[in-house]
Amino acid sequence: MDLGEDSGRLGSLPTTTSRTISSSSSAFFSANQSPFFSPRSSTCQLSESARFDVQCDSTNLSADPSSSSSGIPDPGCLANVGFAVSDESLMPAACVSSDFPKFDHSSCTYGHLHDNGFSGIIEKHRRHIRSHDMMFSPVPISLSSYQQSSYDVYIGLHGRKPSLLRFTNWLRAELEVQGMSCFVSDRARFRNSRKHGRIERAMDASSFGVLILTKKSFRNPYTIEELRFFSSKKNLVPVYFDLNMGDCLVRDIVEKRGELWEKHGGELWISYGGLEKEWKEAVNGLVRADAWKLEALEGCWRDCILRAVTYLAMRLGRRSVVDRLTKWREKVDKEEFPFPRNENFIGRKKELSELEFILFGDISGESERDYFELKARSKRKHLTIGWSKSRSLEERRRECNWENGSRKGKEPVIWKESEKEIEMQSTERQRYQRPRSSGRNSRRKRPAKFIYGKGIACVTGDSGIGKTELLLEFAYRYHQRYKMVLWIGGESRYIRQNYLNLWSVLDVDVRVENGIDKRRMKSFEEQEEAAISRVRKELMRNIPFLVVIDNLESEKDWWDQKFVMDLLPRFGGETHILISTRLPRVMNLEPLKLSYLSGVEAMSLMQGSVKDYPIAEIDVLRVIEEKVGRLTLGLAIVGAILSELPINPSRLLDTVNRLPSRDFSWSGREAHSLRKNTFLLQLFEVCFSIFDHADGPRSLATRMVQVSGWFAPAAIPVSLLALAAHKIPEKHKGTRFWRKLLRSLTCGFSSCYSKRFESEASSMLLRFNLARSSTKEGYIHFNKVIRMYARRRGVTGVSHAMVQAVVSHASLSHHSEHIWAVCFLLFGFGNDPTVVELRVSELLYIVKEVILPLAIRTFMVFSRCSAALELLRLCTDALEAADQAFVAPVEKWLDKSLCWGPIRTNAQLNPCLWQELALTRATVLETRAKLMLRGGQFDIGDDLIRKAIFIRNSISGEDHPDTVSARETLSKLTRLLANGQAHTSP
Repeated sequence: MDLGEDSGRLGSLPTTTSRTISSSSSAFFSANQSPFFSPRSSTCQLSESARFDVQCDSTNLSADPSSSSSGIPDPGCLANVGFAVSDESLMPAACVSSDFPKFDHSSCTYGHLHDNGFSGIIEKHRRHIRSHDMMFSPVPISLSSYQQSSYDVYIGLHGRKPSLLRFTNWLRAELEVQGMSCFVSDRARFRNSRKHGRIERAMDASSFGVLILTKKSFRNPYTIEELRFFSSKKNLVPVYFDLNMGDCLVRDIVEKRGELWEKHGGELWISYGGLEKEWKEAVNGLVRADAWKLEALEGCWRDCILRAVTYLAMRLGRRSVVDRLTKWREKVDKEEFPFPRNENFIGRKKELSELEFILFGDISGESERDYFELKARSKRKHLTIGWSKSRSLEERRRECNWENGSRKGKEPVIWKESEKEIEMQSTERQRYQRPRSSGRNSRRKRPAKFIYGKGIACVTGDSGIGKTELLLEFAYRYHQRYKMVLWIGGESRYIRQNYLNLWSVLDVDVRVENGIDKRRMKSFEEQEEAAISRVRKELMRNIPFLVVIDNLESEKDWWDQKFVMDLLPRFGGETHILISTRLPRVMNLEPLKLSYLSGVEAMSLMQGSVKDYPIAEIDVLRVIEEKVGRLTLGLAIVGAILSELPINPSRLLDTVNRLPSRDFSWSGREAHSLRKNTFLLQLFEVCFSIFDHADGPRSLATRMVQVSGWFAPAAIPVSLLALAAHKIPEKHKGTRFWRKLLRSLTCGFSSCYSKRFESEASSMLLRFNLARSSTKEGYIHFNKVIRMYARRRGVTGVSHAMVQAVVSHASLSHHSEHIWAVCFLLFGFGNDPTVVELRVSELLYIVKEVILPLAIRTFMVFSRCSAALELLRLCTDALEAADQAFVAPVEKWLDKSLCWGPIRTNAQLNPCLWQELALTRATVLETRAKLMLRGGQFDIGDDLIRKAIFIRNSISGEDHPDTVSARETLSKLTRLLANGQAHTSP
């Protein structure tokens, strides 16, 4: 249950939460809400059996209590707390409150702390809580009368490392989603014998014991006890976290053999006062469980978790789970990444490490060699990140003390998350405003420079500098830390549709709801928000996803001017968001400014496969680097030309300089960089000249680039692109006639030849880096800069050729983005002019075969009501304009002389076509009326359906089935409209 949806029943609880429940058919039970479990992550719902019993929907493992964005639950509401269960079958579970020693719980008695090191752990956690200025209220305990009798999986772990907790959260959530009940516990965090008794009973009632082993687990007495217990029952499932299975040998650990056990090995049973025999027996038990071979090393988390869930499902007899995971894995292999990995990726080590730190809050692996400076601004208390290797030891110590809780007596810190600002501030400064100053030097309020550990990062830079390459490399490098990488195109007209397209991956139903028979009809806006919230809810579980928004054009959606932030899950959860944009700032966050490649890296990229240029040619390459604006795209094209052709840099530079520059009327922010960088545009012309020299004056590769500018900013099928290129009209009619004749004579061989030409042309575009390959077979993708230049350079008739190719061969389910691009060209959306003019016969075909199916699918399947209705409205306007042209007087004398009577209109000249036009307009009007019916706009629907009935009565008659169907729709609208007026009347 979503807390936001049921907030009316829980008035004492805050209405926002950073987590939603996991979708499982079984309960998740924890006998303790210890410091290991975030006390802020649970949401509550009222029990049906008792007025004051409360069951919590979710439990979150968190290393940082402030990581949740929800507020602190009211103590009165949490008087009786039970840890969550499934959303399908809610089962009460026993619960105890948070085991914080500083609390004075009047309704329960705690045992004393042991002297075997647990007091130090508790004190360390107490300092950790103070460092984040979190304030908790005492929560009394009330135990439920019912406890779950058995569990599928017991998960035991030991440690507070953020990566360990993130991995455990993911494993537990994945098991719950697949319907396996879990019990998670870090027994070393508890001091109460009653709680330990409950955990032991849960261990005994679990079908399998999954123990997450780290290098520190072997000195923990509870982990050793769990190893012995589950080994004796032969249901032990060890997961080696940052360990190899071969590392965990008794002799190596005791004798401190190897780099790993040099520091963490030895006679570890002495550290907790245990027996050597029991310790060795427990560690040797891992050898008998070697059939599982689950190693969660850096770079294989996803594989380890999916293997663990699959193996457990097989052992538990859940065959449907295994089949579902197999299908999902196949889908991920095909759809996860839009582009293959760039094997020649150069540089950007600093940026990759910085992105890792911003998203995860820590770094690992090779990135640990870099040092990040964490600096607190004294006035605004913002967290900033900088690079430094020369900080003094005293400065580092002062910052460490600040992190460990030296802010005593200060007000608590909360996270502000809104459309206007996302920054970390003190509560007393939330409403602070700078006094107004009228001087020239008055400065505006500056946002947070970087917010680390909240799971959102933004990269900005000029077009062609390599933002997409950086995001792609980061996604490939860290994809094993996420269940899946979700890549979304950020173009303002397509971003909402791209976001809703995630439904197939997340298995979410975003279809419009049928609310006609309900008491309250949802408006179009509410239905769109409901669809978006379903996708967003799936991304707010404990299962981590990486959402990549590439090339974000605007902070607001083009259709309704709503903030893009409304699409995203709340920051601070397991799902991370990575954005690339040309905007200087996004959501009041200071983006990571992407700089140019270094001189050595740029030289390596330009040289390509040729590495032995003389010094004079190296100097020429440096000149080319400056002329191309040091853009990565330009450098890559230069390297491709030098690698593919037997020319040196001097000759290339001379060729580019001799080409005449084209004059275009550039406008807009996107064209600013191109207006300055004429050398890059001349470099494109060099590539086109190379293509024309290889294949003739009308090279297929050149025409494919020209027509690419009119397609949508998505991967384009090569066959569709080549078809559009072939439809570009030729300048000489005679040549066109002979080519048509030749094609008619060789029609039997045209198919194989065209495919070969298409393959060669696309291969040439890929080799010269004018296009990039896609993970979809037979698709290619063009850079924004190239598409923009091709659109400006385009020959007359290119846009019309693209429309013809898409309408005749595109598939609505596979190429919906390009069909929308056709609609943008045909109709003047917003303030855009109509680019392509069609004949009436062509317009009728497109409306029937393309526009109506696209609008209905957009409305019904994706709940994009506003976009579908706007498309149909513009389609109606186009049909009415064509109808007005038909009833206009005929001015050609030849047309008048062809008939016996006096012809005054085109409708009389071609009555069949005019009737088809009128009936098509009636169909569009009826479709709009039926859609208005689903949004509660009965008055508008009534007006539309009456127009449709009038047209059909005039042409088809009253008894025609279409006319009868339209009248039934009118009667339904009339009845609903009357009921609505009756309810609203005083």
